[in-house]
Amino acid sequence: MAKAEATVEELVGMIERGELRLPEMQRRYVWRSTRVRDLLDSLYRGYPSGAILLWETDEAVPMQAFAVGQQGNPYQTTRLLLDGQQRLTSLSAVIRGESVNVRGRRKPIELLFNLDHPDQLSVVTEVDENGDDEEDEDERADDEVDSTEDELQKRFERMTFVVATKKLEQMPNWVKVTDVFKSDSDRVFLKRAGINDLDDPRSEKYSQRLARLRGIRKYVYRMDILERSLSYDEVTEIFVRVNSLGAKLRSSDLALAQITAKWRGSLKTFQDFQEECTKAGFDVDLGIHLKNLIAFATGQSRFLTVGRLPAATLREAWKECVRGMQFALNFLKSNVGIDSPALLSSPFLLVALAFYGHKRRYQIEADEAQRLRQWALIANAKGRYSRGSSETLLDQDLATMRDGAGADQLIERLRLQVGRLDVAPEEFEGRSQRSALFKTMFLAFRDAGARDWQSNLAIGLGHKGAQHRLQFHHIFPKAVLNGTYTAREADDIANLAFIGGKTNRQISDKPPSQYFPALIEKAGVGSFEAQCIPIDQSLLGIEGYRGFLAERRKLMSQRLNSFLGVAQL
Repeated sequence: MAKAEATVEELVGMIERGELRLPEMQRRYVWRSTRVRDLLDSLYRGYPSGAILLWETDEAVPMQAFAVGQQGNPYQTTRLLLDGQQRLTSLSAVIRGESVNVRGRRKPIELLFNLDHPDQLSVVTEVDENGDDEEDEDERADDEVDSTEDELQKRFERMTFVVATKKLEQMPNWVKVTDVFKSDSDRVFLKRAGINDLDDPRSEKYSQRLARLRGIRKYVYRMDILERSLSYDEVTEIFVRVNSLGAKLRSSDLALAQITAKWRGSLKTFQDFQEECTKAGFDVDLGIHLKNLIAFATGQSRFLTVGRLPAATLREAWKECVRGMQFALNFLKSNVGIDSPALLSSPFLLVALAFYGHKRRYQIEADEAQRLRQWALIANAKGRYSRGSSETLLDQDLATMRDGAGADQLIERLRLQVGRLDVAPEEFEGRSQRSALFKTMFLAFRDAGARDWQSNLAIGLGHKGAQHRLQFHHIFPKAVLNGTYTAREADDIANLAFIGGKTNRQISDKPPSQYFPALIEKAGVGSFEAQCIPIDQSLLGIEGYRGFLAERRKLMSQRLNSFLGVAQL
C-alpha cells in the first residue's frame, strides 16, 4: 500500500475535476451542518483529522455521484475514495461555495466565522448517543430551541464557527466562511467590522485570524493508496474491515458495501425505492430498507450473514420486501394514523409490519387488522424497539410471525416485555420530548381534535409557514420556572403542548395564570381539554406547578389508554 500526502486544496481540486470518484459501496453524504462546523473548527486549530483511503484502478467498477458537482474524469485510471467522503465533500462545498445534493435536494452549507472569537476553545460539539448523522430539517440542539435570544447570543459569542442565522449574518464581527475562502483580501471584512484605520488594534488580530482560516486549504491529509492489482471484492472487504475496526460506519453501511459488491448496480435500485417512500411521506434511512431486505432474505434482521448471501437471493428478497414495505406504510398511515416517521419510536416497526403483511400474503381479516393496529400503537407508545437490544426484540417478533402467529401473539409478547399495556400516570415522569410517549401524546391529542389556540388550525406536522409550523410549547415557560424548579422539571412532557409558532411567540414567557384567561375566552375550554391541560386557577401559579404536572399526567393517562384501546386487552 502506497503512502502519499495532499492538501485540502489539492483534494478539493481533484473532486472538482473528476479525478476522485465515489464507488457504489459508499453511503451517501449525511453530515449535518453542525458536523461540518466542528470539522472546520478542528482544522482551524490544527487538530488531527484522520487519513484518506484511496484505490487506484483500471477496472470498470460501479460508481455513484458525489454530493457536489464534478467534471468528467480526464484520465483512464480512476481514483476511488474509500474513506473520507464526508470530510472532503463538506470541505469542497464550503471552499467552493457549492450546495450539497441530499436526497435529490440542493442544500447549502452556510457557516459563519467569528472574527472576535475567544482564544480559548469553547466546547461546542454535540454527541449523538444514537450515532445518527442523518440530516434534519431543524439542526438546532434541544437547548437552543427554547433558549432566549440573550442566552443564544452569549453562547455564540464563545464560539469560533456557527451554522449561519440571519441575525448573526447582520453582525459586523461574523463573516461567511465561503466568502473568506473566495477572497484573498481582508479589506472588505475589516471594513465591515468597523476597522478603517490600520492602527486599530483589532486590525492585525482579525487579519491573522482570516489568514489562519484560509490556511485550512493548506492542511495536509495523509493518503493510503491501495494497489491496482486488488479486485473489487478484495477492496470491498478492506473497506468493511477498516470501517468495522474504526467504528466509523454503522452496520447498515458496511452491509451496503457487501451487498453492492455482489449485486452490482443495486444501490440505485435501493435509492429509487427510498425516494418513492419519501414521496409517500416516509423519509427513512436507507439502512432500514436494507434491514427489511435481510429480514425477508433470512427471516431475521441482523446483518451478520449478509456476506454469505448470493446475489440471486438478494434480488428475490428485494422484490418481496418492497411489497412488504409498501403494505407497512399504507397500514401505518391509513389504519394506525401514523403519517410521518417522526411519530415512530423506532423505524423497526416498519420492518415488523412489512414482514407481517408478507407472511399473511396481504390477506387480513377486519378483526385481525384491528388487533394489529392496537399492537402497532402500543408497541410504538411503549418503545418496543427502543429499549434493550432492539435487534433481539425485532428478531423475536419475526420468529413469532415465521411460526404463523398473529397479532394476538405479538400483543402477548409485548405484554411480557413491558408488564402492563396501559399507560400509568407515573410513566410520564421525567420523560422528555424524545420519548415514545410524547409521540403518542401527539397522536392522541390530534385524534381528540386538538387545535392551535389562536388560528384554530388542527395540529399537524406538515403545516407551512413559520407562524403555523408546529412547536412544543412550555405551558409554564422555562423562564418563569427558572430558579424555583430544575431544568428537568421544566422540560417534563406534562408541561408541553402542541401549538403554532406564532402563538408560541406571542405567549413568550408569560405564566399560564396570565395568558390562559384571554385564550379561554377566545377559543373556549375545548382547546385545552383536547390536550388534557388543567385550567383550575389553583394549579396555574408557580407554587402549584408540581400539582399541575400531577393532574395533567392523570388526564393524559386516561386519554392515551382510551386512544390505545387497552381496556379491550
